[in-house]
Amino acid sequence: MSGAKIEVFIPAARIAERVAELGAQINADYAGQSVVVVGVLKGSFMFMADLVRHLSIPVRLDFMGTKSYVGTTSSGQVQITKDLDKPVEGEHVLLVEDIIDTGLTLSYLRRNLEQRRPLSLKTIAFLDKPSQRKVEIQADYVGFEIENRFVIGYGLDFEQQYRQLPDLCVLAG
Repeated sequence: MSGAKIEVFIPAARIAERVAELGAQINADYAGQSVVVVGVLKGSFMFMADLVRHLSIPVRLDFMGTKSYVGTTSSGQVQITKDLDKPVEGEHVLLVEDIIDTGLTLSYLRRNLEQRRPLSLKTIAFLDKPSQRKVEIQADYVGFEIENRFVIGYGLDFEQQYRQLPDLCVLAG
């Protein structure tokens, strides 16, 4: 992809503003409670890091790794590549996703985590592409709803590149 032109789709300042709004909403929803914030690696790491800095409630952080993409295409098969470090039974859990596309990964992870008997399970996605759904699923909190474009930056990659970009971008050309 060398020589590809990168265009800003959602600027870093707007992302920061939206993440702060989501943090305030989560603080209100979980007031007086603690929550286990589970990030889905690798894509959610920047969003999750920024989000938890806005949380004033007690949090414990954990991560799950999944694999479902080859290049720019979802394989339709979800595999767990890294599991939780500690049990979440009896805990409030907030699952943090970078993007909901087909919904297959989120649906799989919800079912997987529900079997672990958390006190509650909510989901938050930085991005949502509802036009691409293959399964009926919706996040409890959404940063931005976008059309079907392949986006990079702010944790999202193309072949493990571009995650470090502060803006959400698209590749053009």
